[in-house]
Amino acid sequence: MTLPRAAVIDIGSNTTRLLVAEPDPARPGAVVEVAAHRAFVRLTAAERAGGIPPEKARVIADAVAEQALTARANDVDALRVVATAALRHAPGRAALLERLAEAAGVPVDVLSGEEEARLAFAGATAGLAGADRDGVRRVVVADVGGGSTELACGAPGAAPSWWASLPVGSGALAEHHFATDPPSRDELARARADAAAAIAAAGCPDADVAWAVGGSATSLRRLCGEALTATVLDAALERLVAEPAPATSVDLGLHVERVRLLPAGLLLLAEVARAAGCPLRVGCGGLREGVILDLLGQVGYT
Repeated sequence: MTLPRAAVIDIGSNTTRLLVAEPDPARPGAVVEVAAHRAFVRLTAAERAGGIPPEKARVIADAVAEQALTARANDVDALRVVATAALRHAPGRAALLERLAEAAGVPVDVLSGEEEARLAFAGATAGLAGADRDGVRRVVVADVGGGSTELACGAPGAAPSWWASLPVGSGALAEHHFATDPPSRDELARARADAAAAIAAAGCPDADVAWAVGGSATSLRRLCGEALTATVLDAALERLVAEPAPATSVDLGLHVERVRLLPAGLLLLAEVARAAGCPLRVGCGGLREGVILDLLGQVGYT
């Protein structure tokens, strides 16, 4: 049987990413990656608030065009292009979305915070099976992006019963607090306090299991492995701020801009773990996988 294949291009505050995937016959509800591509195009808080410069818009459009070509070269049955907090409130958004839609050959959907949280939750939990579900009644999924953090809670494989979209992400937190490289102890303390306040204000429920998804989480896998306990996160932060970002990026094999943002992402994830009352696990799926699952339903796969 030929399986349907779908693709998503995800335009975020830090990266523009492509995922091409198809259903995993061995794990109902999960998908298998066929192709992936990432373009690191950082949108600063000033650009998101004051308008995206023409040169930056051109770079994003070029990335979207290249990724759309890659998606179609992989014979996809459906392609969706989504944008998150990066474009949710950006001035001049309509003209930029028109340009990006022309580059992609399909419309660009700007996700609401609620939809982003729902899709990230679906992508993180739909493929859980066996031991991952045994005794698990409530799961928290944290998707830390550059411009926002989406939280969702519910039963694995079901729609979330609670969600929150916070106007703080790794990029926003880093830009607001980090003036030095590496950030100073005082800068880290102020960023930690803001992260704690944001998560506390959201009222994140406790859970049996918490999953971390998004760019910060997947990058932390290289530092921490799969389980993000408080001790592991503290050790990771010490390593991240021991040297300037260029040196650490070489050591870890990560983009230097990702390394600059990781301490802020780590602080946000640590506060989620504290609120959820359990260690975080690094998820293998998130927003893009959730979009793929939606698309596969649209093309007839069950």
